[in-house]
Amino acid sequence: MSDTIHEGGCFCGAVRYRVSGQPFRANICHCTNCQKRTGSSFGISTYFKEEQVEFNDGERKLYRFESDESGRFGDMEFCANCGSTVSWTAEFFPGARGIAGGSFDDPNWFQIRNHGWVRSAQQRTSFPAGVDLFEKMIPAAGK
Repeated sequence: MSDTIHEGGCFCGAVRYRVSGQPFRANICHCTNCQKRTGSSFGISTYFKEEQVEFNDGERKLYRFESDESGRFGDMEFCANCGSTVSWTAEFFPGARGIAGGSFDDPNWFQIRNHGWVRSAQQRTSFPAGVDLFEKMIPAAGK
């Protein structure tokens, strides 16, 4: 692993992880799936190569969902004890793993540059200056 390590985990602490290096993408997603996944207005998504992520032996459950628009699948992984979603994999990012940005011990270490699916953003949402906004999915080139 790289010398830049960041750790995090679920609400109860049973599932812990560590990532090395920087995410290749960090964004805020306003799609309805992320709203339901988080119970909030949006999801904070960080993406790493699979080999950058290590988990402890805490029991994780898996829930597979299909995008209502693209038809592609995603597998959410959450703590079997407290239900916190900490990670996911998605068909649109093979070899990558998403980590819920709010689950890091220090959720402020990475920079958000993009907001995706803003057409689904809740009316009370405001966007900071200097970020790129995408009506739908952020293109692969958008980091």
